[in-house]
Amino acid sequence: MRPLLNNFFRGLLLVFPIGATVYIIYSAVVWSNNVLNDLLFEWLSVDIPGLGMITVFLSISLIGYIFSLTFTRPLVTYFEQLLKQVPIIKIIYTALKDLTEAFVGDKKRFNKPVIVDFGNTQVKRMGFVTEDDLKELDITGMVAVYCPHSYNFSGNLYFVPADSVQPLNLDSTDAMKYIVSGGITSVETDAES
Repeated sequence: MRPLLNNFFRGLLLVFPIGATVYIIYSAVVWSNNVLNDLLFEWLSVDIPGLGMITVFLSISLIGYIFSLTFTRPLVTYFEQLLKQVPIIKIIYTALKDLTEAFVGDKKRFNKPVIVDFGNTQVKRMGFVTEDDLKELDITGMVAVYCPHSYNFSGNLYFVPADSVQPLNLDSTDAMKYIVSGGITSVETDAES
């Protein structure tokens, strides 16, 4: 019974954040679309498709702007500290926040595309240096390279010698598209553009 419960909780940690995010966005779009279209139809006899999606986008953008202002940062920090004290919410929130910050915001982590040479074969992997300094893990002379899988939301983290990593002259967004597409997407290097 214990292995079944362990697998259930592992699955819950994967399914819950994704499902909750999709559900919240879907609910917000449907709710705002219904409310706004009901109001507009009542006043102007007009039904505007997609108004809910536009409203949710603008609302999230407005929230982002408000919480980027200096006077709101202490409130955000306080709220985050509260979330980090609740056992299960702490795991979900910090994982989602770190993942989101890896792709957007000031702390982007997938911004150094590289080729990893494993040395013992002709095979090389494309990935992203996510950490240049591994001293806190007592690892010296190595870097952390994340190699996403194609057509999947997973990947592998490798610790490789720093001299086995070759930087790519490629925009990080194009590198991610190239990897995730399995090499199908065409990309332009910075030299070509």
